[in-house]
Amino acid sequence: MSHQHGVHAVENFWARVWQSPQDPHAIDELVIDDFVIVSGGETIRGRADFKEWVLKFQSTVEDLEFIPVETFQNEDGSRVASLWEMTGRNRGFMGTEPDGQPIHLIGTAVWNVRADGMLESNRVERNAWELHRRLTA
Repeated sequence: MSHQHGVHAVENFWARVWQSPQDPHAIDELVIDDFVIVSGGETIRGRADFKEWVLKFQSTVEDLEFIPVETFQNEDGSRVASLWEMTGRNRGFMGTEPDGQPIHLIGTAVWNVRADGMLESNRVERNAWELHRRLTA
């Protein structure tokens, strides 16, 4: 059985940053200084900007619950793919009126993970367009 260091690094990130109690400050320990995330067509560069993005995102979802569904890696653990779900209530998500509507977001994340377990980059795809349409209908 191969070493699952990549899966462990990503699942640790999900548990510490996105699962209750969310701790976005754990980002300082888990991602490299020049971390890059591409999410919803937007590129965020650098650990500090990424942490700011996470804090803003989390502030727009009340009762945020994050559920990792499936996570797997390539042979050497340098590439990790994860399917996840997020639920909560709208507190201004995606610039919408904070009306308490239920939020259910499904997404995938593809990560680059260093051999020491530090996260280098992430590309996220999610059903945001469909959710935005529902919240603004």
